[in-house]
Amino acid sequence: MKGVILAGGLGTRLAPLTKITNKHLLPVYDRPMIYYPIQTLVEAGIRDLMIVTGGNNAGDFLRLLGNGKQFGLPRLHYAYQEGEGGIADALRLAEPFAEGDRIVVMLGDNIVEKSIRKGVAAFRKQKRGARIFLKEVPDPRDYGVAEIRGNRIVGIEEKPRKPKSNYAVIGIYLYDHTVFDIIRTLKPSARGELEITDVNNVYIRRGQMQYEILDGWWADAGASPQKLLETNLLVARQKGVHIPCACS
Repeated sequence: MKGVILAGGLGTRLAPLTKITNKHLLPVYDRPMIYYPIQTLVEAGIRDLMIVTGGNNAGDFLRLLGNGKQFGLPRLHYAYQEGEGGIADALRLAEPFAEGDRIVVMLGDNIVEKSIRKGVAAFRKQKRGARIFLKEVPDPRDYGVAEIRGNRIVGIEEKPRKPKSNYAVIGIYLYDHTVFDIIRTLKPSARGELEITDVNNVYIRRGQMQYEILDGWWADAGASPQKLLETNLLVARQKGVHIPCACS
């Protein structure tokens, strides 16, 4: 099984911080944001990784990460996404790297508290299809939301006004080799992108989608300056750092 980390985009929601660098290179407490998804996948047993990036700062990833030796990896692969085609468009670039193997896909600005090893192990035993991670959130209207009946996901709706559950689809997706065939059938959404929600709904219609409920907290660090700050505090506290209030 191989790992793919999607770290492209212009990061406009974090401007002006992202005027001089890719958002995935911004610091989260004591290390660059991109370190966290790499460490999550490595801890889950993934040893063959690709970083998909884009924009004007793509070379900075190579300068920072090199061949992945600091993470105990034998090598680290890179791909470049031209333009803003969406998550599914970025993922399609990993097809030659996947070589027909299963893949674990993680968004580069997603940071999780605990291991995903259990979910990855379950996917190894799954005969075919896909597996996604969900997390219960207080306001799911900002996310893709899973509709669950019994132990099955029956649909995913992107940023619904009236969510059918409180379970958000976070940025960790596990796919078999047919994901690239699915991407080739997609048409751009209203915002001109190939949507990962459309990919997931194809697997759901096939009856080939399983899910995991994430243990521990989850942070979408690249969503806004506030989320970036909150993520810094979460990570610092996880490391046992006491942060006194600077209020007067």
